[in-house]
Amino acid sequence: MTTSFGERTRAALAQYGPLCVGVDPHAALLDAWGLPQSGAGVREFGLRAVEAARGRVGVVKPQVSFFERFGSAGFAALEEVLAAARAAGLLVIADAKRGDIGTTMDAYAAAWFTPGSPLEADALTVNPFLGVGALDSTFDLAAQHGKGTFVLVATSNPDATPIQRAADAEGRTVSASVVAAVSARNATTTPEGEWGSNGFVIGSTVDWVQAGLEAFAPAAPILGPGFGAQGAGPADLRARYGAQAGLVLASESRSILSAGPAGLADAIDSAAESYRKALRD
Repeated sequence: MTTSFGERTRAALAQYGPLCVGVDPHAALLDAWGLPQSGAGVREFGLRAVEAARGRVGVVKPQVSFFERFGSAGFAALEEVLAAARAAGLLVIADAKRGDIGTTMDAYAAAWFTPGSPLEADALTVNPFLGVGALDSTFDLAAQHGKGTFVLVATSNPDATPIQRAADAEGRTVSASVVAAVSARNATTTPEGEWGSNGFVIGSTVDWVQAGLEAFAPAAPILGPGFGAQGAGPADLRARYGAQAGLVLASESRSILSAGPAGLADAIDSAAESYRKALRD
């Protein structure tokens, strides 16, 4: 029987701690690493990042856009990076933020979740703002193959605040409404005591009270962007997420990747230990 994504994430957090390494080959980072602005450059960047992450963290998160900008060569590079990361025993979150309706969303889900697909990943970030119900078949396909989703809930960018803080018909914020709907889905598909496989994206700079968020059940992983270069640090695990801190994958990319290929492994080791210590203290 295939172990669910929620339980695999739980095991990864228990073994390695909260750090999730973002694989984000920004143009400036390619230059700093001495790599070309091309599909070949992002391929080399991604493979080096995966090799440095191997055995040091449990999860990596390639940002699809930085590969996509090079067209077919970039996607070919991404395919190699995804496969290498999964072969290294890492859980792979494809940060593509897909969201659509009907057969269009079904096709996205098939691309990222089907075993043997060129873009196969362990989880995908998805956008619920066309309606959480539009993601039902995506949740179904993910569960069928032991995959997971991270549903956008409350992001750190100010432009999203008017939409995500707006009130629904029951007086909840849109963010809280999304959490409730996805948690209800998890509750019907998750064995008692296990983690749900449909997690949430909740930024590390988000004020939960202002966002209308509360602790949710069943437990499910939280992807926390905004750590590192965007200002949040290990201390923000408990300060922002409170009792849910143990569910968080703290995503750092530029702050670690800027160490360059020679210093990357040491940077990952240092950051990983800082996050583990933050949860122990």
